Amino acid sequence: MQTIEEMSDTLKLLSDKTRLTIMALLRLQAMCVCDIVEILETTQPNVSQHLKKLRTGGLINEERRSQWIYYSLNLEDKDYLKQVIDQLPSMQEQINVVKSQGCI
Repeated sequence: MQTIEEMSDTLKLLSDKTRLTIMALLRLQAMCVCDIVEILETTQPNVSQHLKKLRTGGLINEERRSQWIYYSLNLEDKDYLKQVIDQLPSMQEQINVVKSQGCI
């Protein structure tokens, strides 16, 4: 069980629109940074900084697949977040657009 302070820190991480959007994307599938950059229409360094904060906060995992690093959700011990993440709007349409062009 996490403490109030740990929960507060985690929820602060999600108070950023970009990080919350990344969580909504990763709710559907693991993704590489290049696809996240394309969907968010921002720079790779910007996305990498957000991913680093989410990873440091224990909210995402990373896995190397050949030359790419794929990111996925890590909510195993955060039941209180699963309900929040499940309520995020679907990003499936944006993912489908990138599927034909990106690493997905």
